[in-house]
Amino acid sequence: MIGRIQQAHALYGRLTGQRVSLRFDRERLWYELFQAGFDETDLQRVIRYLQREIREGRRNVGALKLSNLLQIDRFEEDLNISRVQLYAPRVSKPAPSTPAPSLTAEQTEAGRQRALEILAKFRAEHGM
Repeated sequence: MIGRIQQAHALYGRLTGQRVSLRFDRERLWYELFQAGFDETDLQRVIRYLQREIREGRRNVGALKLSNLLQIDRFEEDLNISRVQLYAPRVSKPAPSTPAPSLTAEQTEAGRQRALEILAKFRAEHGM
């Protein structure tokens, strides 16, 4: 297991450009990550995902700190999010609009008169 931890730690250093010592507490974090079922492929995927998110301004560079990266719950969540495939919503084509038929001058005037009658009736009923 120690060899695997050393290799994963070296991989982390190569991918992030960081040089952090591999002390006992960090070895323990790596051990727990592997014991939780994660592997080096998962590590690469999460680091690449986080780097992309940082470049896009959606994540803070602190997400790549080893102490943050190796928190199992966060690692799992970031791994799952990195696998999500988002699809653009399907754009439904709007139904072709048919232009309203043109009204004759008589129809327009009749509509105006009807509206005036309704308005007068409303005012009479409401004491306006």
